[in-house]
Amino acid sequence: MALEKGSSRWELLLRIIFGSVWIIDGSLKFVTMAPGDVVTLVQMAGTGQPAWLSGWYSFWSGAVSANPVGFLYGVGTLELLLGFAVLLGFLRKPAYILGVILALMIYAIDEGFGGPYVFSSSSGIGSTDIGAAIIYTFVFLALWIIDSYLPTHYSLDHVIARKVKGWPKVGFEDRP
Repeated sequence: MALEKGSSRWELLLRIIFGSVWIIDGSLKFVTMAPGDVVTLVQMAGTGQPAWLSGWYSFWSGAVSANPVGFLYGVGTLELLLGFAVLLGFLRKPAYILGVILALMIYAIDEGFGGPYVFSSSSGIGSTDIGAAIIYTFVFLALWIIDSYLPTHYSLDHVIARKVKGWPKVGFEDRP
């Protein structure tokens, strides 16, 4: 795979933008949301979904209702940590894996798989958009692929790998 010289700067720009988005999103959890809002989000995501998904949303509504503070601040903290890890290029492998998992969970729980979908104009209320969190999943996967093939010197992983022998197992191996 041929990559242009200087393309690691594009990877850095993508990490800065994407990490910043997660930092902002995580921060907003602490500033603008109340624990009850999380319960409402999950309950609303389940509204209008197919009957075969009712167990899924019942489970998550019950779990979030039992500890809304933990879910709100837990997810906010994860988003902040993930954002800083992506932004700084620190522990990239675990960060990208966690990012994929968290984005899929947000997609499947809070965003209701992007649905319920509308397949005709006469069917009523619904969505024609698949949701944002699924796109986040693809960005994390793209970062994984880019970092697997493209050496970058613009990351904490690169700095640490020069001093700690086994670091590429948790970061990425940055080839010269």
